[in-house]
Amino acid sequence: MHATPPRKRLARRLTATAAALAATAGVLATAVPADARTHGRTVDVQLLSFNDLHGNLEPPQGSSGTVTEARPDGTTKAIPAGGVEYLANSLRTARKGHEYSITAAAGDLIGASPLMSGLFHDEPAIEAMNKIGLDATSVGNHEFDEGRAELTRMQRGGCHPKDGCAEKGKTFKGARFPYLAANVLDEKTGKPILKPYTIWQHKGVKIGIIGLTLEGTPDVVTAEGVKGLKFNDEVETINKYAKELDRQGVKSIITLVHEGGMPASGAYNFDCDTPGAGAGISGPIVEIAKKVTPKVDAFVTGHTHQAYACTIPDPSGAPRTVTSAASFGRLYTDTTLTYDRRTKDIVRTPVKSANGKQGAYGNDAYGKGGKPASNPRTANHVVDRNQPKAADMTALIDHWKKLAAPVADKPVGYIAADINGRGSEAYEKPLGDVITDAQLEALAPAGKGGAQIAFMNPGGIRSDLAFKASGGEGDGVVTYGESFTVQPFTNMMQTKDLTGAQLIAVLQQQVSGPNTAEPKILQISKGLTYTLDLTKKGADRVVASSVKLNGTAIDPAKTYRVAGNEFLMGGGDGFPAFKEGTNKRVGASDLDVFNAYLTAHSSKSTPLAPPAADRITVVK
Repeated sequence: MHATPPRKRLARRLTATAAALAATAGVLATAVPADARTHGRTVDVQLLSFNDLHGNLEPPQGSSGTVTEARPDGTTKAIPAGGVEYLANSLRTARKGHEYSITAAAGDLIGASPLMSGLFHDEPAIEAMNKIGLDATSVGNHEFDEGRAELTRMQRGGCHPKDGCAEKGKTFKGARFPYLAANVLDEKTGKPILKPYTIWQHKGVKIGIIGLTLEGTPDVVTAEGVKGLKFNDEVETINKYAKELDRQGVKSIITLVHEGGMPASGAYNFDCDTPGAGAGISGPIVEIAKKVTPKVDAFVTGHTHQAYACTIPDPSGAPRTVTSAASFGRLYTDTTLTYDRRTKDIVRTPVKSANGKQGAYGNDAYGKGGKPASNPRTANHVVDRNQPKAADMTALIDHWKKLAAPVADKPVGYIAADINGRGSEAYEKPLGDVITDAQLEALAPAGKGGAQIAFMNPGGIRSDLAFKASGGEGDGVVTYGESFTVQPFTNMMQTKDLTGAQLIAVLQQQVSGPNTAEPKILQISKGLTYTLDLTKKGADRVVASSVKLNGTAIDPAKTYRVAGNEFLMGGGDGFPAFKEGTNKRVGASDLDVFNAYLTAHSSKSTPLAPPAADRITVVK
């Protein structure tokens, strides 16, 4: 209902009063009715955001296709979610009634993708994002999986230099939205390889959007993928371009950064502002948000695949929204930004959140200590599957699925039950045991490398093997498309000589150095056992005397043949000890050895059962 003339006069008085408060306190806390904001001094701008899609156009399988909801009675509920048919419909529904609406993403839209997109170098995912109405995205580390030239092709279009056009007579047109890479520089020129920011404009409203990836991208991408590139500090980069935008008269700024945090709960609706602003979240994004100039009004983040909508104070002490929408299109975030036409800046307004709770500093515009209340006008929403499908996305999926079917639908093995990888919360994952056993078996023969031990980085396991059929193949059947989803990188396997001392150092690097705060526990092949004592700190968490191969203690002076994928053996994920290995031998791809193992060790009558996952003894 539109406001009556007296209400409009009241709205104008309230706006004038709020402006006076801004002049006095430096913070504008408005109480303008929502309907007045579309016609008066302020206007509400809707920011819809998501991150880490990873080419998941179809609904993800297993745990990758659910989100956890915390319920009032203290229990949790798993909700099936994701799939671009539903994501597109959710976003389009959310946009209704909002004249000012931005849709943005925080990187890893492509890379580590299921076969339907990955087989065609993620052209299907970019096409879907074009149709979905994306306005901008930052680059993420996975945008560099195939290197700079391929990322540039994703932006500008053209056929793949080796594989050619995905379809005869059709040239890939590229992304209609800008990929932003503010902190990714060409080593020779010192300039960003893509645009550092873009400016969204509509009817006089201007909002600057800065995009960047984590500075540590070279640590989580193959060396070839980031060759010739330099990745700068996140805070310094954001502050630089926020200042540049400010000089251009753009006072409203949001940042899309592919770096994230870890909320205290895995529930998508967890209140990470309890008991205080940002108290329920930790990780790199917290320090970034605390240090970045107050000129930036909101952060959309990613990388950790977590869900949160937090308020973290900026350097001036004012609250600032920091969000992430999990991954794989299972959630989207809806944030309201109130734009002041006079100041051209965002008003950080205290309003009740979607769950009815007040902001972190109290119930009024000014809470404890006279500080402005937080802006909780942001919430994550489930992309549930109990809604209509977007017809254009269904057509897109059907088209690419048909092209991929001859490869994707081929059976490669059989399983007796779910074998969890990504969905396992344990340090040793059942699917990790299967993968490392496959690698050991393939590279153990003397002519193939003579491997005695195999290691797998946990982040490289991208999904579960789900017992329930994903299509018409039948329950328990593992298709090539499903195995590809588990291991989509097609990394080449390597075998190296490592001394026992170096092998123990590898295990200790799981819980020390860059992995101290967030341990990366490697998956290990059969025969290797050890104790992980979490009551201790740093490298001491790995009990060196407990490390054994086939029951015999590892000899620090002895040489062992160790297998792993090229990313891990190159020191990726914070494991430099692998780089010290010698006598390197290259083998088949990780996907090929995985598929060969599934085929050799399972059949319709004797499916593969989930392993016991009892190689690592954990002391808590």
